Amino acid sequence: MQVNPADIAIIGGGAAGLAAAIFAAQGAQAIQAARPLRIVVLDGAATLGAKILVAGGGRCNVTHDVVTHDDFNGSRNIVRNILAAFDAAAAVKWFSSLGVELKREETGKLFPVTDSARTVLNALLDRCKQLGVTLQSSSKVTKITPPDEGDPVFTITHAAGSLTARRVIVCTGGKSLPRSGSDGSGWNLVKSLGHTVTPTYMALVPLVLPPDSMNVALSGISVEAELITLVNNKPIDRRTGSLLFTHFGLSGPVVMDASRHWIIAQEIGQLPDIRCNLLPGETAESGDKLLLTEFTRRPKAAVSTVLASKFPERMALAILKQSGVNPDTLAGQISRDARRAIVATLTALPLPIAHGRGWNYAEVTAGGVPLNEIDYRTMQSRKCPGLYLAGEILDCDGRIGGYNFQWAWATGYLAGNAAGKAPPSRSQMFHHKTDTAGDHRDS
Repeated sequence: MQVNPADIAIIGGGAAGLAAAIFAAQGAQAIQAARPLRIVVLDGAATLGAKILVAGGGRCNVTHDVVTHDDFNGSRNIVRNILAAFDAAAAVKWFSSLGVELKREETGKLFPVTDSARTVLNALLDRCKQLGVTLQSSSKVTKITPPDEGDPVFTITHAAGSLTARRVIVCTGGKSLPRSGSDGSGWNLVKSLGHTVTPTYMALVPLVLPPDSMNVALSGISVEAELITLVNNKPIDRRTGSLLFTHFGLSGPVVMDASRHWIIAQEIGQLPDIRCNLLPGETAESGDKLLLTEFTRRPKAAVSTVLASKFPERMALAILKQSGVNPDTLAGQISRDARRAIVATLTALPLPIAHGRGWNYAEVTAGGVPLNEIDYRTMQSRKCPGLYLAGEILDCDGRIGGYNFQWAWATGYLAGNAAGKAPPSRSQMFHHKTDTAGDHRDS
């Protein structure tokens, strides 16, 4: 079927891709273009936005009330400038304009008031359709041919045909949650256009413990904990937050945030280790004083009873087992060595991580296209004019709590806005080609 070529092709219909589509269309409107831009979003999945729907337990943690460059791993100065162009307040205002009101939870996370990720996705899809954006699913892109003198437009080959475009925005994500359609194939596309890709690793992923670890007895228990990640016996990361013991190992925000450091060290052949402090902020010395005070105050109580006043009973018993202390020992009769063994378990519990739970459980990818290969003001490639990159395909990953969505909105804003307002390079340059599959609008 003969169709008009696209002005802008967006590869990937996730958070960054849909944001880029909306801002590109609005950017074109803002300069009062003689005709609306034809913007096509191509996605390999059967439906768009699968990762949005599963985010935040199906509620979609849209952003965080405060977002800074310190919340991300990446080139800090570049990240700072990108976030400054479209900050959390701008995201809140934008979603309000889409009809999605957000609420702040105690942690600072912002969710739609409906507590439904579907609200977020529908608002993005509806706005795209209002702006005349073509949403084409089941169209995995396999090749991007750059412009040359004989054919000064990009040619995009995909599973349902091909199309041409003057500008291309690649928002294919990383390798996290491949069930949603992100399989890392976008990196090969941009490599063919001159980009490099840093090594990539799972991030924000639960960690698996050996089957004989204490987590089995503690499954379902959540505690506040401080995790210290060491590599070759040197601490490289320290953070505090909620830790959840599960049937397979460890999860919870503090574990998810720490996971990238353990995974990367393990992957490159170093010796990573994670120690858990169940008394956040306390040292072995101060923890010993606290425990001595508690045992002195209740000398006739069993040590298990004393610990159970501070921790869930199952955890109190697991701590004593790990410490080699009889739970029936009276607090007033416990030896100094036994008390210090308990303190060592409380403040430096070794967590014998076996491995990360896998890409199907990783929420984001560490690594990707280096940020210095794009112009942070527009997200345009420094390697291939007319090409833009946004979202998780770039070498930047944030901590858990809505930060990675904020990265998607911000980079999508910059890329879409710039591509939508970019002046046409010779307005009659198009060669009318055939899109063998036509349009498949995602409903």
